Amino acid sequence: MTAPMAKAEISLRKPDDERAANLLFRLAVGVFFIGGFLTSSVSLLVPQLKLMLALDYAGALMVQLAFHASYLLFALPITAFIVASGYMRAIAVGLAVMGAGCISLAVAQGSLSFALVLGALLLLSAGQTFLQIAANTVVTVIGSARGAAVRLTLLQGFNSLGTVVGPLVSAPLLLAQVERGHAWRPAATLPFVATALVTLMLAAAYARHRALLGEADRGAAFVPLRRMFGVLRNSRRLRWGTAAIFVYVGAEVTIGALLPSVLMRPDRLGASAVAAGQLVALYWAGAMVGRFAGAWGMTRVVEARMLLWAALGAVALTLGAVTLPGVIGAAALVAVGLCNSIMYPTIYALALPGDERQAPVASMWLCMAVVGGAVVPVATGVVADMTALLPSLVVPAACYALIAVFAAICLRPGEARA
Repeated sequence: MTAPMAKAEISLRKPDDERAANLLFRLAVGVFFIGGFLTSSVSLLVPQLKLMLALDYAGALMVQLAFHASYLLFALPITAFIVASGYMRAIAVGLAVMGAGCISLAVAQGSLSFALVLGALLLLSAGQTFLQIAANTVVTVIGSARGAAVRLTLLQGFNSLGTVVGPLVSAPLLLAQVERGHAWRPAATLPFVATALVTLMLAAAYARHRALLGEADRGAAFVPLRRMFGVLRNSRRLRWGTAAIFVYVGAEVTIGALLPSVLMRPDRLGASAVAAGQLVALYWAGAMVGRFAGAWGMTRVVEARMLLWAALGAVALTLGAVTLPGVIGAAALVAVGLCNSIMYPTIYALALPGDERQAPVASMWLCMAVVGGAVVPVATGVVADMTALLPSLVVPAACYALIAVFAAICLRPGEARA
């Protein structure tokens, strides 16, 4: 899960119940891993459906529109549900919805109906939205406050591991048959059927242990819309940070979805569909490795300056993928994953207002900005259909340039948090 979860004020912790904390942490490992696995596996549907249904780039990238639209469509009602029902029940419901979405996606693939595939992806992403908003909050209350950052870092590592494993496991199943000229084979559904089983088992585990958090299972009261817009209006950093999250998620998702098509080009690697799909694991692995390297680097370099370097590096690498031939151009696009690694948590931290009381509302805006993963890929697909695949990468390059502007604003002397 690349997006942060909205925070809420927690008044009760259970640091003395070590067994319960360990149990909840183990459950959270499963949630974060399966979220990463799904994110990278869904990206492989873009080349699969493009080959299978003879779609143009804009049409194939509707996969990402459906998979990320729920962050805008359902964030507010889901937040209200979490406040009313509690975090543990909300996570159980979200996992159950994800399981239903995975089963629906497997059925939709067999029917060769693009509309049903998009509907299944929207259902799947609705379940993901439950987890994006609730899961990190649970992680903060399962142990001492001092260890929360460590727990979150470890869990993000498992999320990144899932994004690496996803292409390695799913590419042979999703892409091998269409590459050989077969329209569809039942094996193509296996990644999503297996994921459905895992998510449903996790949902049952969360439902069974729904009382573990006790009174900490309730968040702050739901925030009125007027206050939500007021916080955004009064915080320049939050406005820019929300825009930066929007374009960051959009650029990361776009490159992850188009990377197999780039690697299959004869003027890049000329890889087979399966090999190109599996090589996408290197892109996500770069984000995993870069996260730890970036955490070390930020002990020596100001966060905003590190973000500026990463954003400018991503611009250079993306444009290099457009202009440089062969292996060099392909490697440049894969290397963008390294630059992506520090962007999300750094933008998130820099965008939050200085007043901690505004953090829950600000977090909701930053979570909703993940809808950039729905908009930017489709915009890039439209450009690709109007021009060509490689020139369309200018769109994510422009997204990274906007992130560099946000970082430069944060570096200005006297630029304070609102």
